[in-house]
Amino acid sequence: MTKHTSITTLGQLIASGYQPKDIKDELRDNLLARLANNERTFEGIFGYENTVIPDLERAILSKHNINLLGLRGQAKTRMARMMVELLDEYVPVIEGSELNDDPLEPISSYAKMRIQVMGDDTPVAWLHRSERYIEKLATPDVSVADLIGDVDPIKAVNEKLNYNDERVIHFGIIPRANRCIFVINEMPDLQARIQVALFNILQEGDVQIRGFKFRLKLNLQFVFTANPEDYTNRGSIVTPLKDRIGSQILTHYPKTIELAKQITRQEASITPQQEKMIDVPELMRDLVEQVVMEARSNEYVDHKSGVSARLSITAMENLVSAAERRAVINKDKKTTLRIADLQGIIPSITGKIEMVYEGEQEGSFNVANILIGKAIRSLFEQHFPITAKRKEGQEDPFNKVVEWFESGQNIHLNFDDSDASYARQLNRVHGLAELVDSFVPDSGKMDKYTWMEFALFGLAEHSRLSRRFYEDKTAFTDLLGGYLG
Repeated sequence: MTKHTSITTLGQLIASGYQPKDIKDELRDNLLARLANNERTFEGIFGYENTVIPDLERAILSKHNINLLGLRGQAKTRMARMMVELLDEYVPVIEGSELNDDPLEPISSYAKMRIQVMGDDTPVAWLHRSERYIEKLATPDVSVADLIGDVDPIKAVNEKLNYNDERVIHFGIIPRANRCIFVINEMPDLQARIQVALFNILQEGDVQIRGFKFRLKLNLQFVFTANPEDYTNRGSIVTPLKDRIGSQILTHYPKTIELAKQITRQEASITPQQEKMIDVPELMRDLVEQVVMEARSNEYVDHKSGVSARLSITAMENLVSAAERRAVINKDKKTTLRIADLQGIIPSITGKIEMVYEGEQEGSFNVANILIGKAIRSLFEQHFPITAKRKEGQEDPFNKVVEWFESGQNIHLNFDDSDASYARQLNRVHGLAELVDSFVPDSGKMDKYTWMEFALFGLAEHSRLSRRFYEDKTAFTDLLGGYLG
């Protein structure tokens, strides 16, 4: 409901006709209204339109507590946070209540006593939906007292209360989240004995604290997130708890490069200054996403851990920053991303992939370069069909470039070359510009040199040229020269 600034007391609230509402009914009713108006419920979540989001909507309509199960970086927490938008804009609460007591259905002794003393004059405050989201990261040190509550001896002494008095209780984070969406992230990290403490809350909606014989009827929407890896490596969600969670929804990574690019465009933190200075060819966006795709299927990478979408986001940020640094060093007012700039994304890769034993032996830096090479190889075949069969007598379009290197020529592309020096080096290669024009006729003036460099890297990945990395440059020679070198 909307906030009624004129309503400040319990009597005024009763006179307005207000009726208490369960949080699950709030979510359900507001979702139905959005669906009826053809409004998107989870704006900015790409790739889940026909899979995860319909499942989540069905769970909300069923008034279920929800477990979002998926690998890292699959927008689980983000979707949970977006559920707040399905709550009523404001709800009334007893002013000063730590449990967000509904004025007509109070549950705490504080609220009940205040109403008993003040009656219709009991002050009412209004709680905005943005304040109705509570999130807790499950860690092994979380205790029952943290989540549910415990007896506070200091409070008992200071206020001279008997230990049988409910007022000695210090409520935990879950009771304080009454009438809120409560999210527990990485649920399997919570010790099994702590998970048991949630049984009653999920099934009956109430809690017991230190044997106090009272029924604290909580009004909560629970959302849990979990990584399937955790079920075997660090812990598990105990079976009776899983049984009490209404819907378990499986999340997934983007299934196409186009969807992945949409996510990266939305999430990558690129400054206006960088956008103005740096041209980003679509090829470079494709390469960043292809690196992530390669990582998710590579034999050196632990598939059970997953490869987060954060890899492509931070990789794009590093890629743009590499070009920005180069442009500033050379005093270039504008520049274009280069294939060599992909070396700048290696720190993003090495920190975000978990490797199997063979990968550890290979080393994270080498694995990162292998992934970049495989991404180039995969996309090169799409744009320059080097393995396609040709008609008899048809000339190999790559021969002219390869023969130039076989004549004893080579080029060195320094990572920090100015745009002018970079262009001069690429223009030296006979047939390279013509090769790009024939396969990518619409490359554009600014992007053409990136495509020319991409062609050299692709030929090297297909063993038509030799490529060697140095600390500050990449060298291209013919295969024999590379072998002798």
